[in-house]
Amino acid sequence: MSENDNVKETRDKNYTIIDSHTHVQRTSGFWDSPPERILALMDKAGIEKSVIMTYSDSPSLVDYIAESVNKYPDRLIGYARLDPSTPNVKEILKDAVLNKGIKGLKLHPVGNLVAPSNPLSVELIRLAGEMKIPTLFHCGDEEFTLPMQIREAAKQCPDSLIILGHMGGYFHVEDAILAARDCPNIYLETSAMPYPKMIKKAVDEIGADRVLFASDGPGCPPDLEVIKVKKAGLSDKDERKLFYDNISRILDLIPD
Repeated sequence: MSENDNVKETRDKNYTIIDSHTHVQRTSGFWDSPPERILALMDKAGIEKSVIMTYSDSPSLVDYIAESVNKYPDRLIGYARLDPSTPNVKEILKDAVLNKGIKGLKLHPVGNLVAPSNPLSVELIRLAGEMKIPTLFHCGDEEFTLPMQIREAAKQCPDSLIILGHMGGYFHVEDAILAARDCPNIYLETSAMPYPKMIKKAVDEIGADRVLFASDGPGCPPDLEVIKVKKAGLSDKDERKLFYDNISRILDLIPD
């Protein structure tokens, strides 16, 4: 299937694709990612909207996300990536949600070495739940990001919706599915996890309502990440849930 065929097939099914995990941030080299970079990749893949977040935890970058969303409000949705050990981090998150249009929290424990079950993390996840926004974890193969470590945090925050970004990476996908089976507040997200068959297994074991499409673009090409989901062998109904319905419900994007 060509890229153009892939875009046409999705649009012919009468729903748009929402990417639940991408990055924008001005930096050096390959990772330099102004919003226009992800927008070009979205257009190539037939993706209508994307959730964006930064590569770094600096609270000042929340403004960069908000500015990017304000520049392209019909295409981009902002999450705040924060370090739970930052002074006044709960006030920073409240301000981001109430005054800057931020729709989710991103935690990357391997970057700040604050474990998911650390009280600082738990307090921030609980606050996100109280504010009705999801918490997206980097969940891969590194210490502090393993699915079972995040599961311990999820058990302490049953009223908070927690998304396992990359659903365990390369070597811990089975654990991510098990964590989601154990905790109904855990959702799985498909980006940068290379096995289409494990997407199907996740849908079969925890239900299509708790699996989200994401690309981790621009690091991972969104068009290839779309094809990966299409190769999972899902029904049209379940495929639509991954590509559109689930994240729309979580972020309250479906119009009344």
